[in-house]
Amino acid sequence: MAHPIDIEKLTQGDLLTLSRAITLVESTLPKHRKEAIALADSIYDQRKPAIRIGITGIPGVGKSTFIETLGKHILAQGLKLAVLAIDPSSQNSGGSILGDKTRMEELSREQDAFIRPSPSSGTLGGVAARTRESMLLCEAAGFDVIIIETVGVGQSETEVINITDCFLMLAMPGTGDDLQGIKRGIMEAADIIVINKADGNNLDAARKAKKQLEMALHLFPVSHSGWNTKVLTASGLNNEGVKEAWNTVHEMLETLKENGQFEAKRVNQQTRSFEKLTELSMYEYVMQSLGKSHDVNHLKIAVSNGSLNEYAASLKVLASLQALMTD
Repeated sequence: MAHPIDIEKLTQGDLLTLSRAITLVESTLPKHRKEAIALADSIYDQRKPAIRIGITGIPGVGKSTFIETLGKHILAQGLKLAVLAIDPSSQNSGGSILGDKTRMEELSREQDAFIRPSPSSGTLGGVAARTRESMLLCEAAGFDVIIIETVGVGQSETEVINITDCFLMLAMPGTGDDLQGIKRGIMEAADIIVINKADGNNLDAARKAKKQLEMALHLFPVSHSGWNTKVLTASGLNNEGVKEAWNTVHEMLETLKENGQFEAKRVNQQTRSFEKLTELSMYEYVMQSLGKSHDVNHLKIAVSNGSLNEYAASLKVLASLQALMTD
């Protein structure tokens, strides 16, 4: 299966080609999905593995400001940075409703930075279904660091750990987003917790939240990776503590590489990606095939208007699938 993307231009770092490639992998059209998989396969061995960082936090915690400040620090070291910002999707259009590119104006003007907002399209985990493919394309285009900014709307945020090397969570002091406000699941999943907006009147509250979180983390089992969650304070707005956060990311990655956990984590992620990709590909193929022999939309309408329950509708789909397999 061929794809319409110029691989040579992509690997030379042409941003227009990269944008077109990401648009292709985000498409849900059956024809485009096959082209996207072929594209990912063709660039797989031409990539330069990047540092992959997931950053999450509730809306209002200052993710965009923190990422912009962190991004400028990364660029100052001569590195190329891509930011894949997963926005909440509009329930009506499915489109992105926040537009992170407009919220990182300074960073978006930098020559070695690439910011791509993408709608989550309701995907569980706050990570768009094609984010990993987009990340691989960014690696093929020569980016050294890839930040995935997730929606930040619940415990399912932890899905981002399955495609990144380091999971950094931003918390905010004095708003309930401290020891009581953070779910145990996301605390256990986070490699680094940064209390952001630690400035002005928030400074004392940030220090208190840091101590509370550190005490809580001591009660958790020791991580098998050899890395225990670090808690930091920072102010993305005032560029305080951001350099320390970047250094802590490096410290974590060095720890994982020394004990062999970094490579093991990447291998596990590849295996999981294969499983998810296969499930999705099979689902899309089945739904496409059923569409030719059975009106799936008709079943959806029947379920929504109450003339058929979801289990009866599923039985009809399975019956149609069985008929396809015996043809």
